[in-house]
Amino acid sequence: MKILFDFLPIALFFGMFKYAEGHKDWAASTATDWLGFMVSGGVVGPAEAPMLLATVVVIVATFAQILWLKLRGKKVDAMLWVSLGLVTMLGSATIYFHSESFIKWKPTVLYWVMGGALLFGQLVLKKNGIKSLMGAQMNLPDAVWRTVNFSWVVFFAVMGCVNLWVAFNFSTDTWVNFKLFGGLGLMLVFVLAQAVYLNKHLKPDTTP
Repeated sequence: MKILFDFLPIALFFGMFKYAEGHKDWAASTATDWLGFMVSGGVVGPAEAPMLLATVVVIVATFAQILWLKLRGKKVDAMLWVSLGLVTMLGSATIYFHSESFIKWKPTVLYWVMGGALLFGQLVLKKNGIKSLMGAQMNLPDAVWRTVNFSWVVFFAVMGCVNLWVAFNFSTDTWVNFKLFGGLGLMLVFVLAQAVYLNKHLKPDTTP
């Protein structure tokens, strides 16, 4: 359920972009009316309107996620705060400069921040981030936890590079499709591979 909650802003971004792509005159008019005071020149054209509207939606959706968690008295993950900061900063630059390049960097920066945090924790703080998250549910040797932690570091590093490759070598439409389906699909494949690996190394539960 949590993974669906985490991917909700991306799904809304995808939905708005696709709708606006199919209704460019509406998108240009709406973006100019809503965002004209925020954009350079005050007018949004049909070409950039879908991305600008989708960017506004993902910013609002991320704010809404945090507000929802706060109202329910739940803890907001550090990465969600980081995501909010990135999407607000890069999204605002995308809106003002009419340039989708800024928002296309957001997934990469977020992936690299997450991977960097895991690597910093392992090498500098001597704390295994993945073990901290999953250690209560699984009994594994420390060497296996280190391998799992580093595998996530590599995964996030590669995902950041793949995002940039797709973003700047293919059409924006292709990147938007990849952002939702490709990112989610690769994450699920990686998690399944991790599950197989972890199952092989689980220690028997000796709790009476």
